Amino acid sequence: MLFVLSSISLTNFSTDFLLKPIFLHGLSSILHLVLLVGVLVSCVWKKITTCVVNESEKKYSNTLFKVTKFCSFGFSSFNFVLFLFNCFYWYTSGWPEEKVVTLFDLAVKTVAWCVVCVCFHKGFFFFLSSCQRRRFPFFFRAWCVFYLFVSCYCFVVDIVVLYEFHVALTAQCMVSDVVSVCVSLFFCYVGYFVKSRSEEGDRTLQEPLLNGGSHVGNGDDKVNALDLKETKGSDTVTPFSNAGILSLLTFAWVGPLIAVGNKKTLDLEDVPQLDSGDSVFGAFPTFRDKLDADCGAINRVTTLKLVKSLIISGWKEILFTAFLALINTFASYVGPYLIDSFVQYLDGQRLYENQGYALVSAFFFAKLVECFTQRHWFFRLQQLGLRIRALLVTMIYNKALTLSCQSRQGHTSGEIINFMTVDAERVGVFSWYMHDLWLVVLQVTLALLILYKNLGVASVAAFAATIIVMLANVPLGSLQEKFQSKLMESKDTRMKTTSEILRNMRILKLQGWEMKFLSKITELRNNEQNWLKKFLYTSAMTTFVFWGAPTFVSVATFGTCMLIGIPLESGKILSALATFRILQEPIYNLPDVISMIAQTKVSLDRIASYLRLNDLQSDVVENLPPGSSDTAIEVVDGNFSWDLSSTNPTLQNINVRVSHGMKVAVCGTVGSGKSTLLSCVLGEVPKISGILKVCGTKAYVAQSPWIQSGKIEDNILFGKDMDRERYEKVLEACSLKKDLEILSFGDQTVIGERGINLSGGQKQRIQIARALYQDADMYLFDDPFSAVDAHTGSHLFKECLLGYLSSKTVVYITHQVEFLPTADLILVMKDGKITQSGKYADLLNIGTDFMELVGAHREALSTLETLDGGKESNEINTLEQDVSISVSVAHDVKEKETIKDEQNDKGEPKGQLVQEEEREKGKVGFSVYWKYITTAYGGALVPFILLAQILFQFLQIGSNYWMAWATPISADVEAPVEGTTLIEVYVALAIGSALCILVRALLLVTAGYKTATILFNKMHLSIFRAPMSFFDSTPSGRILNRASTDQSAVDTDIPYQIGSFAFSLIQLFGIIVVMSQVAWQVFIVFIPVIAISIWYQRFYLPSARELSRLVGVCKAPIIQHFAETISGTTTIRSFGQQSRFHETNMKLTDGYSRPKFNIAAAMEWLCIRLDMLSSITFAFSLIFLISIPQGIINPGIAGLAVTYGLNLNMIQAWVIWNLCNLENKIISVERMLQYTNIPSEPPLVLEEENRPDPSWPSYGEVDVRNLQVRYAPHLPLVLRGLTCTFRGGLRTGIVGRTGSGKSTLIQTLFRLVEPTAGEVIIDGINISTIGLHDLRSRLSIIPQDPTMFEGTVRSNLDPLEEYTDEQIWEALDKCQLGDEVRKKEGKLDSAVSENGDNWSMGQRQLVCLGRVLLKKSKILVLDEATASVDTATDNLIQQTLKQHFSDSTVITIAHRITSVLDSDMVLLLSQGRIEEYDSPTTLLEDKSSSFAKLVAEYTMRSNSSFEKSVHQ
Repeated sequence: MLFVLSSISLTNFSTDFLLKPIFLHGLSSILHLVLLVGVLVSCVWKKITTCVVNESEKKYSNTLFKVTKFCSFGFSSFNFVLFLFNCFYWYTSGWPEEKVVTLFDLAVKTVAWCVVCVCFHKGFFFFLSSCQRRRFPFFFRAWCVFYLFVSCYCFVVDIVVLYEFHVALTAQCMVSDVVSVCVSLFFCYVGYFVKSRSEEGDRTLQEPLLNGGSHVGNGDDKVNALDLKETKGSDTVTPFSNAGILSLLTFAWVGPLIAVGNKKTLDLEDVPQLDSGDSVFGAFPTFRDKLDADCGAINRVTTLKLVKSLIISGWKEILFTAFLALINTFASYVGPYLIDSFVQYLDGQRLYENQGYALVSAFFFAKLVECFTQRHWFFRLQQLGLRIRALLVTMIYNKALTLSCQSRQGHTSGEIINFMTVDAERVGVFSWYMHDLWLVVLQVTLALLILYKNLGVASVAAFAATIIVMLANVPLGSLQEKFQSKLMESKDTRMKTTSEILRNMRILKLQGWEMKFLSKITELRNNEQNWLKKFLYTSAMTTFVFWGAPTFVSVATFGTCMLIGIPLESGKILSALATFRILQEPIYNLPDVISMIAQTKVSLDRIASYLRLNDLQSDVVENLPPGSSDTAIEVVDGNFSWDLSSTNPTLQNINVRVSHGMKVAVCGTVGSGKSTLLSCVLGEVPKISGILKVCGTKAYVAQSPWIQSGKIEDNILFGKDMDRERYEKVLEACSLKKDLEILSFGDQTVIGERGINLSGGQKQRIQIARALYQDADMYLFDDPFSAVDAHTGSHLFKECLLGYLSSKTVVYITHQVEFLPTADLILVMKDGKITQSGKYADLLNIGTDFMELVGAHREALSTLETLDGGKESNEINTLEQDVSISVSVAHDVKEKETIKDEQNDKGEPKGQLVQEEEREKGKVGFSVYWKYITTAYGGALVPFILLAQILFQFLQIGSNYWMAWATPISADVEAPVEGTTLIEVYVALAIGSALCILVRALLLVTAGYKTATILFNKMHLSIFRAPMSFFDSTPSGRILNRASTDQSAVDTDIPYQIGSFAFSLIQLFGIIVVMSQVAWQVFIVFIPVIAISIWYQRFYLPSARELSRLVGVCKAPIIQHFAETISGTTTIRSFGQQSRFHETNMKLTDGYSRPKFNIAAAMEWLCIRLDMLSSITFAFSLIFLISIPQGIINPGIAGLAVTYGLNLNMIQAWVIWNLCNLENKIISVERMLQYTNIPSEPPLVLEEENRPDPSWPSYGEVDVRNLQVRYAPHLPLVLRGLTCTFRGGLRTGIVGRTGSGKSTLIQTLFRLVEPTAGEVIIDGINISTIGLHDLRSRLSIIPQDPTMFEGTVRSNLDPLEEYTDEQIWEALDKCQLGDEVRKKEGKLDSAVSENGDNWSMGQRQLVCLGRVLLKKSKILVLDEATASVDTATDNLIQQTLKQHFSDSTVITIAHRITSVLDSDMVLLLSQGRIEEYDSPTTLLEDKSSSFAKLVAEYTMRSNSSFEKSVHQ
């Protein structure tokens, strides 16, 4: 507008009249008369139509419009004072027409705004619409907009047109127009933006107001919509929701939180809840509906449609920030536009009286507008970014819950977590850069207009140079996009592997493989670093091109001026330099913008492709309403396959009909398709053909226990309300009461990640309890009895299946034949088909497959009878009643005694295993910065980086100083130097500064890259060398957060952040030096301003720092919850709990957004205050410059000071912003350094003299002496003084109830847990005196949880690559997997998916057997190793072990009594103490021994099954 008005011809009379004060004041008075008439008509109409105003409405409006009331009163008073002042000032000089109109205008304004104020106060104002009384109607909003245009028009005429034509301005006229613009802008903002948010609040309030509206009108002025909107929990809604206009304008609403942070360390409960518009609970439903409407289904989403929906969800913020950005851009160019006039003024060319003060006012006002618009523009964009991130995280999470199993195999948990932690975050951050592309075009256009005004045709050269610079970015941008995409892919692969390794760290430690897997991670990181290096060096080149760009543009422009003979004057040159300096920012940011667009596009493509993945087939299962059919499950000609592209279906020709209340057993050999059959009923397996009908609700117990982190009680309730009676019955049925009594906190004990601090049996029973508590119609059990001991298994079967679930439909998979006779229907499976079905007795008469299973079981029982001295089993039958009673009594007595012992042991420490995540408190120590700076090359590059920046700043100032000094003030003054010399020197200085930038960019990237590499290696080495207790008590989310988010920050953000802070500080000093050259008096203001700025920064930092730490702490639970959800999707879906998990994820997401939102607000709170202070400094320096007499200072140099001063507020705010941002970002380094100092395990290998002989252990004798073990100093003892000897070459069986300490003893043997007291000696060597690898590599173990890693069959059997293919095939044949592997296409190189999901549980167990057969150690430990296989396979494993480990010491923990009966010795543990230790024969002879009772229980159960079948 400024340029258009400047160039309009004013010769035409009508145009001339439009610019006269009489027209302007006349227009304003007419406008206010219209307002007065509107109010009066409205009042009369109200009197006619209604007599009473609802009191609550009156109070509501009174509260809501308090600020507008004061504003209108203030404006009315201001006009009244101006009216009196003009009357007094003009009464002696007559009353010409123009003055009368001005006074009339002021009088009408006074009356009109006074009436507006009274109406607001009384609350019957027509501004409040009749239906809602919450907002201005269309008439008043339209009037406000029109008034804003009129006010702006008056102001522009005052500033530009009259000033151009040298007409003197009266001060009161100028002030009146400025105030009018502010008031009209304020009312427009209130009318269009503030009220729309209240309307949203009203919609949420409709129900409460209808149901309980009485409290709204109770006279409490503080009650308003936004107070009522958030009633959940003790937290209040953010003050942002109901802040007044002044509070919003200055960010004062966040002040109380910053003040709290100064008094104490902020915690999450101190941070208020988000406004409903920003909360994912409020924003997500609308976004999801819009996306669904756009795409039809979520798996048809494209990147474009996703972007469209995101834009629509935040269109208000996008438009508002675009408006602010527009105003900000215009305001920022006022300075460069007026600089030439300011230099001419200082040179004595004064156009009218008070011109200097008018210029200072224009400079100052433009700075204020620039400051306020920029701060709100940035804040609103961050607010929008947070909302977008939350929406995407929620979309990704929800998708994970609906993904089909096949899709999930293509995207592992690590990759999906990366979508959430990296990609969604990046799309959110892009909001910062949203308007930058079109702003660059606008800024370049405005710059060219100013240049054209000053330099004429030479501006074309500036335009051409700018275009060249921008085109130079195209190849760099495409390279960056390519490298970013590759970097993300390699990061995904690394995170996937890291996630898998962390899940299976226990097995890696047991096998001594952790360093091999660390080298695998390092190899993946090296590949990632290769792309990172390319990405960073491309960024460095982009930085060089664009930091050199403004200098290049100015050289091209001034060179063109010299060539075509345009005279260069200091004022015009300084105006051009100031323009280039403003142009510098968008050009500096352009590489970032293009890089961010590239990165965001990659991230959006990745998210969209993930959202397009296939969901579970909805038509697999036909779900019938409960009670609508007599049949619970019916399958007709069912063919199902996990992989639809495969020619062989996983299950073929399935025909099953299960009625309500039936007990159906499923049995068969390993890999026969039993678990897949249950998955079909759950709807998890894609259907090829057939019909599958299910009637009623389902509860599912998986084969591998899925336990959530959290309390045991919460795991059992699983979202249901507490019914104490039912809860107690479930605990009793699942035999959990005794376990809970032993645990320090009972059912309030917090379970570690994946149930790490529970035994396998306890996890399984908690799973069963969870299913029982749901009270479903049908129950699906996937072999839950295998993970518990014989007594508990028998108890669970009787109490749960036959007792608690007697009236329910139950389908259970089992390998234990003794649980089959009670079934109403038995399905025998082989090779994916149901080969036989029927009752137990019928199948005994018919079947071959069934007889194989039963025959193996009988063989096992015959061993038992032999051991028992050939006594007939009916002798045991006669004891049936006594045994079952005595066993339970014996257990009760012993457990009570132990509990009493525990209660008496007062010194026993108690505490939860999983502690709250440690976070540093207080200021980030200097040591963190120092460690970061000196990590790479001992910090040797830092001085060179700083030197390069100082030289750059020096050469930049030098080149500008040279141009200001060497050019004349005006055309009639002779130039001090030749034109060619002028340009030559300038070009030389420009080339020097460009080279400095290149050196600085390359050195910074090199140092940052090296530091990231070193920190990565240190942290990962520290994690991999950490003791097992660290992984037990640290959820993997915390480690993954550091390995992904924090590592990303260290890779790319922090080097630039530290660089930016140092460079901006150097720039600030440069500006101070230039300004003090001209007016040292500026230090009078500058020093106190700096002091106040530092005080503000210190006041702000404690809160910002703690909020940043809270962000880090709040992120881990989202990742952990997500990881848990992915691993338990089948269970969650089977219980129909998806909505509850959605809600939990949304709560966690909001918990993360809350501190982020307040960090953004606090940052702007600080910046707006610093901007104000620097604007005051700048205004003071300008006032000083116009106050000193002409000729004392060189106008050109003074103009240079103003040019730099225009940037003062930006640079000063940038310094503080960078410092604060650096403090926030450096927390990533602090968090990584935390994990470089984890207390390490003992050394892997000791010095040569402490290493055992290569043949050790040659005999294999294990001597345990007074062994006491606890998992952590704050937890109770698990083993309480064990003393025993495992003889070399003998087979020892360890039995005992779940949680008795069996697995802990084994962990101590492998030194996963170090003894609290006592020692373990193997063949005369105390295992605590040798290296961990020397110990673990000489022992073998088949662990409780069979583990396979993503890779190949070969890499799973021989990760250390120590054996030949022949040896591997031999081991596979021995463990009965040879034929299975030969069937696969890749043979030994056939793929194994994440967690070995494409192998059955039993097959995974056989792979673990293959590993120990390859290793052939002298000591072998079987930790419940045959729990997941059928009896026939179990017998086969036992025979294989007997054959190949006949001279080895074999220690077996088993739940099947038959597994330990042929042992040479049996050790019975109870409550961490040895109860019995002798040969099985001796123990069986003593009928009162606990072992004899366990055997009796097992035999009785089995024999009764056989007898039952015989009778049938």
